Amino acid sequence: MVPMQVLKQFFNDIRRQRLRSALTMFGIFWGTCSIILLFAFGTGIKEAQLKSQKGMGENIAIVWPGITSKEYKGYPRGRRIIPTEDDVRLIKQRAQSVYRISPEFSKWNVTMKYGRNETIRNVVGVWPEFGDMRNLIPDYGSRFLNMYDLKEKRRVMFIGNRLKDDLFGEKDAVGKIVLLNGVPFTVIGVMKEKQQDSSYNGRDERKAFIPASTFNTMYSRRYLNDFVMQCYPDGSMEQAKKEVYQILGAKYRFDPNDTEALSIWDTTRGFAFLRAFFNAFQAFLVGIGVATLITGGIGVSNIMNVVLEERTKEIGIKMALGARKSTILMQFILETLLITGVGGLLGYLFASGIIAIIPMFGLEDYIGTPTVNVWGSILAIILLGIVGLVAGIFPARRAANLQPVQALKLF
Repeated sequence: MVPMQVLKQFFNDIRRQRLRSALTMFGIFWGTCSIILLFAFGTGIKEAQLKSQKGMGENIAIVWPGITSKEYKGYPRGRRIIPTEDDVRLIKQRAQSVYRISPEFSKWNVTMKYGRNETIRNVVGVWPEFGDMRNLIPDYGSRFLNMYDLKEKRRVMFIGNRLKDDLFGEKDAVGKIVLLNGVPFTVIGVMKEKQQDSSYNGRDERKAFIPASTFNTMYSRRYLNDFVMQCYPDGSMEQAKKEVYQILGAKYRFDPNDTEALSIWDTTRGFAFLRAFFNAFQAFLVGIGVATLITGGIGVSNIMNVVLEERTKEIGIKMALGARKSTILMQFILETLLITGVGGLLGYLFASGIIAIIPMFGLEDYIGTPTVNVWGSILAIILLGIVGLVAGIFPARRAANLQPVQALKLF
């Protein structure tokens, strides 16, 4: 019967003090709503930024030529180290921590022509593994370069989506012949549009990719512009870089600890920084929501103290008729939990509604896709319980410790 009495008393209190109850519930409503929304938007923004960074590739490092900064076994410092395609093959054979690797030859200002459309773009010579490392995902009905293209030195090309639009417009590009400085190449694939916030040699959407063997046949390049390598998903890029320095150091006679002999951009460090930054940012946002919820809890505690003052005589009568302290205590705590529960439920539903309609505005590129996070919901429920319990325990103890005679004398 106690729960029914609590519910009845709860609704009676709300009817008597509609404005005060509404304002108190609003504090809990807004605190819960803030936690859910800030957690959802923080996660969405974090995922959107990481996705943009992954547009260039995940777990990769780009290696450029360098100049030795140390003397080593009689060799002077200041020697230029420029890797070749054979060096990339050597690393692929010997490095245990390198998952994928590809040389990268680059030729700027190449004239590309299809029909009457003509443009000047960058042409890159690579191995087939390059596409997987750099997230060059073929669009429907197309493909990236394969080993047969490389071995047979085929005149085929994979193009970025913006380059496709420049040359072909709305027409299908796969199977068409494009002239590269007058040399015919067959388009075998078009890159699926992707987000890419970082680059080192221009955006992939504007490039053309051809087999490295075909590139060397056309331009007779011995030295690489750079090479790209990828460590295993659960591996260490630091170990992979160490192996590269050791392998090439042994070949070119430079100190393996000379980090200036090769210039390496380790993108995994950037990912680690971004994750740490956005985790801290998300924690800050959730902290704001928690502070708002605590403020609402103070309001709940205040209203329960007011309720205690209004119902002192009622409590005295109940205790004179034999009501136990535990009954009075439990009644006040349950009423407090009901106030926080109703406010929290309304806040949760309101936040869920906002999160559901946000994708309709097409802001995924900026704020990602906010979702009602399971952990955020669990956090909100736990905090609601703690706030409700703490807000109700003090007025409940005061009510339970009232002496019947004193309570009746107050009125």
